[in-house]
Amino acid sequence: MQAALYLIPVTLGDTPIAQVLPSYNKEVISGIRHFIVEEVRTARRFLRATDPTFPIDDCTFYPLNKHTQPEAISGYLRPLEQGQPMGVISEAGCPAVADPGADVVAIAQRKALQVVPLVGPSSIILSVMASGFNGQSFAFNGYLPIESADRIKRLKLLEQRIYTEQQTQIFIETPYRNHKLLADILQNCRPQTRLCIAAHITCPDQYIRTRTIQEWQGHTPDLSKIPCIFLLYK
Repeated sequence: MQAALYLIPVTLGDTPIAQVLPSYNKEVISGIRHFIVEEVRTARRFLRATDPTFPIDDCTFYPLNKHTQPEAISGYLRPLEQGQPMGVISEAGCPAVADPGADVVAIAQRKALQVVPLVGPSSIILSVMASGFNGQSFAFNGYLPIESADRIKRLKLLEQRIYTEQQTQIFIETPYRNHKLLADILQNCRPQTRLCIAAHITCPDQYIRTRTIQEWQGHTPDLSKIPCIFLLYK
């Protein structure tokens, strides 16, 4: 097996692994014993779900999240530098996209170490596909500001880009703040601007709808504690 940093996607929710991940990923995982993970417990659960016989107790896990000290991250790649394959696993979807895994990938690139992204679900790409919006020019903006005034200012700037650059604008929010963000969108964006709400993508209760701001008024779904992605376009 090639010594490389393998970026291992996981499911976006309680979706059967075989439904969204190719069998090749399982083959790659079977040859790795060093994993850089956002959360050790959920990474172990994912590996066990991928293969009930996988020797988890023989593996070493390196936590990479907001609590990880920057000076510790570079040392995580020592097994790879010694010729052993390593894997990166995030909490949901694809590693290194809106994810702390990007930090260790950047270090691997600076050290000229091989990086191999594996195929898996990305809520960003899947939501663009299902929205009906411009898929040739789009921008993922991550989280918008927490303060309402700053968030509204940012929303108006993103909406302006829709009309001046014909660019789809994508952003996310912490699930418990979904309704505050949605309220700001409906109160401050133009009536004709289109909003796509994509929630629980690939899951049995998947919800993806595109309507104008005016059409959404009074007909919004319950987004409490649900992973969501929002898209705006003209």
